[in-house]
Amino acid sequence: MSSDRLMRIHSPEFQAMAERVLRVTALTSRLNALPFEDEEGRAGLLEQILGKPLPPRVTIYPPFYTDHGLRLELAERVFINQNCTFLDYAGIRLGERVMVGPKVTFITSGHPVDPEERRLYLTGAPIDVAENVWIGAGATILPGVSIGRDAVIAAGAVVADDVAPASLVTGTKAAVKRQW
Repeated sequence: MSSDRLMRIHSPEFQAMAERVLRVTALTSRLNALPFEDEEGRAGLLEQILGKPLPPRVTIYPPFYTDHGLRLELAERVFINQNCTFLDYAGIRLGERVMVGPKVTFITSGHPVDPEERRLYLTGAPIDVAENVWIGAGATILPGVSIGRDAVIAAGAVVADDVAPASLVTGTKAAVKRQW
């Protein structure tokens, strides 16, 4: 699903996605209930969730949440701390050596702003995070964002626009953009 494409809710594509979400929710529930020292059990469940084994030296600390899993691409040496959420239906890519702090949320899908359309469609756009990025605790990365190499996202930041390489972004201030 791309940003210029809408997915009609209750379409066959939506139904397939919903079935995958239920399956992955069951798998992440099992993952998050395992004893921390059960590395083999964790690796097996993550392979089912992601559809492939973890790349070398990837660390994911539970609890871990994803709605789809198959569109989450992790490069080598990625570190994901506790309590992170990846809504990855439209695709999320984390480059090598990306560090993700606790409670970070990646969201690739949403709804149209128009009140008549928001219960009828999903929208979406992929998230791309380049190499050696650090994303601080509690940050939220929104659909369609690209984050450049060596950037730092401050704790609690809400990232709605692309981030240039080797830059620090901060802030959560909401602003009225339009009214209807």
